[in-house]
Amino acid sequence: MVFRPVKLAVFIDGCYWHGCPEHYVPPKTNSGYWSDKVARNMTRDADTNQRLKEAGWTVLRFWEHESPDDCALAIVDTVSHLRADRG
Repeated sequence: MVFRPVKLAVFIDGCYWHGCPEHYVPPKTNSGYWSDKVARNMTRDADTNQRLKEAGWTVLRFWEHESPDDCALAIVDTVSHLRADRG
């Protein structure tokens, strides 16, 4: 999700595809391919974060297992702070 007026980018990452430290389980079949794929995703995520931050954006990332209510509250709080900072 993008909140363009305050330059906020929000990502909700899948535990398997993005290598969640709590829930990622290495694959049992074709493990080399899938483990490399997840590692590339993690590298791309870090690169995306860095590029957005360098362009003046705030980045929030959540895991799929996180409470939607908690994520929504964090987003609202961040948008409020960013709006106040523009003030």
